[in-house]
Order: sequence, then C-alpha cells, then structure tokens
Amino acid sequence: MDFNVKKLASDAGVFFSRAMQFTEEKLGQAEKTELDAHFENLLARADCTKNWTEKILRQTEVLLQPNPSARVEEFLYEKLDRKVPSRVTNGELLAQYMTEAANDFGPGTPYGKTLIKVGETQRRLGAAERDFIHSASITFLTPLRNFLEGDWRTIAKERRILQNRRLDLDACKARLKKAKAAEAKAAAVPDFQETRPRNYVLSASASALWSDEVEKAEHELRLTQTEFDRQAEVTRLLLEGISSTHVNHLRCLHEFVESQTNYYAQCYQYMLDLQKQLGSSKGEIFSGTFVGNADSTSPPPAAASPPAVAAATLPAVPTIPVVPTIVGVPSTVAEGVLNPNEVKPPASGTRKARVLYDYEAADSTELALLADEMITVYSLPGMDPDWLIGERGNQKGKVPVTYLELLS
Repeated sequence: MDFNVKKLASDAGVFFSRAMQFTEEKLGQAEKTELDAHFENLLARADCTKNWTEKILRQTEVLLQPNPSARVEEFLYEKLDRKVPSRVTNGELLAQYMTEAANDFGPGTPYGKTLIKVGETQRRLGAAERDFIHSASITFLTPLRNFLEGDWRTIAKERRILQNRRLDLDACKARLKKAKAAEAKAAAVPDFQETRPRNYVLSASASALWSDEVEKAEHELRLTQTEFDRQAEVTRLLLEGISSTHVNHLRCLHEFVESQTNYYAQCYQYMLDLQKQLGSSKGEIFSGTFVGNADSTSPPPAAASPPAVAAATLPAVPTIPVVPTIVGVPSTVAEGVLNPNEVKPPASGTRKARVLYDYEAADSTELALLADEMITVYSLPGMDPDWLIGERGNQKGKVPVTYLELLS
C-alpha cells in the first residue's frame, strides 16, 4: 500500500512538472527542444495521412450505405463483434414490389408482363449492388480502418511518449540552468573587509551544495537525453512506415476502382438487356392494348401511348390497306419485313430529328443511334407507329420514336 501511494505521488509530481513545463513553453517563458526538419516533415505527413484517410473512409461508407441509421446499426454490430444481419437492397425491394403488383394486375397483361421484366432487372441490379458493397468493404474499407485503428494508434501512442520525454528533457535542462546560476552566485568571492567570517563559511557551504545539485542535474539530464533519443528513433521508424501505408492504400484503391468498374458494367449490361426486351415487345404491348380497347365505347386516352403521339407529329402520309404489293413501297415493307436497301424516302414528308439517347441496333434492319446526333426520318405506309425510317448518310434503318426529338 505504501509503495502504491509513493508511486502515485511520484506520478503526480511528474505530471505537474510536465504541465508546468508545457505551460511555460506556450507562454514563451521556457526553452523548447526542437526536432529536426526531417522529423517535422514526417510528423506533418503522418497527420495529413490520418486526416485524409478518415475523410475518405467516412465518405466511402456514405457512398456504399447512404442511410445514416443503417450505418449506425452496422457500426454497433461491429463494435459488439456480432455479424451484421443481411439487409435487402433498394433494388431488391423495388423488384419485390413490382412482382407483387404484377401478380395483382395480372401477369398476363401487358402492364403485368412489363412489371415482371423490370422487376427482374431491378433484382439483378440489387444483387450486383450487394456484391459491390461486400467487395468494396473487404478490399478498401477494411485496410483503411485497420490503419486508423491499428498503425495510427501505435504512432499516436509513441508520439505522446516522445512528447513526455521532450518535456522531461526540457525540465531537466531548466533545472540544470538554474543550478548552475545558483552555483555561480554562491561561488562569488565575498569581501572580507565588509563581510563577517561566518557569512563566508555559509557562502562556501552553499557553493558546495549547489555544486552537488549541478552534478545531480547533469546526471538526470544525461539519462533523460538518452531516453528521449531512444524514443525519437522509435517514433521516426514508425513515421517512416507511412510510405508503405501509402503503397498498401494505393493497391486497395486500384481494387476498389476495379470493383466499381465491374459493378457499373454489370448495371449497364442489365439495363441494355431490359431496354431490348421492352423495345422488342413495345409494339406488341401497345397494339394489344389498342385491340383490347377497340370494342370499348370510349376511345383510349391520348396520353396512353406517347410513341403514337410522337409519330402523329410527322407529316401525314396516306395510309392504305396492307396488300402484297403497294405502288412505290417495297413488298418486304408491306409484309412487315424491312430491307434497308430497298427503302426509298418519299418525295415529301421527311424531317430532321435529334437523337435523345444512345441506341444499339438489335439486327441489320435497325439503325444504331448516338445521343445528340441529327438524322433524317420519315414514315412508310403500313409501318408500326412506334418506329420510323432513319437515314444517316448512306446508312438507313428502323429507329424507335421514343429515342427521337422531332424537329420542325
């Protein structure tokens, strides 16, 4: 018990001594041991690495999980060392709603069929997002978090020890300086004509005491200097290890970009497949809708088929019954099969159109489109109203109306 009390008192004395030294340095009343320029650069580089790693880590977590409540939940599970429960992604939840809606509306109806197709694509997008989040967490977030919670904590701990060693060293320097000043003052030769012999004896005794105090302070200074140098070397080695940390984080960054590239490539391919499915079935869906409504007493609303409305803005072309042979129109068009080489633009009725989105041709009868390009379009008798003939130089083929902005 006595040992613990003594140790506690000693630690308290050291603490107050360091606090006093630190305060005097801040007030400019005490000298401070400066580190060399290389060491200061290592410290600044380490602080910069720590600060930016924290920011990048937090923002990447926001990117992967925008929901703050979900992030807090995952953080708690991680701190409790428990497995994070599987969470449904937004895409998978949307796919579930679309599938349930299709079952209520009727999976055989045009709307129900489209809901099922879009829902399946959303499910695949959600699964791809889940895989990307898992991959990014392992290859990118985990190394950053390990640095902050492992290497950086070690560096911060050793830096605190170095700071204490420096304060102890500066305190020893201050004590030695004071002891030498007192020794010099006590060693001054007194004036025997004006000073009594007894005062001279006291002065000589004080000089000897201060000489012992100087030797003690010098011994403590040597020990403290040795400890400071040893701690400075340990801290320097840890700070120089920041370079290898940068190399490791660079490799992780490449892996993160690779995972993100694969994720977006998957999403793009899924959406292209869905676009082709919807494009191929669009004419059938709308034609089926119009046929189903043909017997109704009220005509279908004008907004029910945007492609039909867009097609209606073209110059009127006389519509004639589809027969095996139509004057001026290739038989392949009248039969529903387009051969671009046989198609000739009408004498009138062509107009310019601006492409809104990229479009990949499904077969040789279609014309691939690039966003923002200008093409010439026209319609032919017997064509699906959702499609037009597009021309770009010597190239021609069918193009979907919904991808165009018709110009006057």
